[in-house]
Amino acid sequence: MGTDLEHIRLFIGKQHVLTLCAGDGLDMWCANCFYVFDAATMALWLMTEPHTRHGGLMLNNGRVVGTIAPKPKSIALIRGVQYRAEAVLLSGEEAEAARARYCKRFPIARAMKASVWRLDLHEVKMTDNTLGFGKKLHWARSIL
Repeated sequence: MGTDLEHIRLFIGKQHVLTLCAGDGLDMWCANCFYVFDAATMALWLMTEPHTRHGGLMLNNGRVVGTIAPKPKSIALIRGVQYRAEAVLLSGEEAEAARARYCKRFPIARAMKASVWRLDLHEVKMTDNTLGFGKKLHWARSIL
């Protein structure tokens, strides 16, 4: 099977929609977003405007949580992750490079002018019932 990290990277890389939950201590909001995964840096890129409810909350407080989970028909096939991340609004060359990669995966996005964000994953917990009912895999970013 490989390490937990390898298994988590493979799963996240095969999906394309996440649920993002943002809050600032007074308000909270969730949104579903298409994403592109950068396995090397354990980051997710997404497009959304800062003036959206979740975008505004991420500007106020970059700490976000969320899930990535397909919808299987059988409980034995349930797989998904819960994550904790830091949301960063990109600009300049970094935004251009991320936008190019995002538009390569989702060509329709070329018509959008939305801002590009990076979610730096800090912690991931994956449930994978295909490895045994309730099997959990974990990864956390090392803080030096």
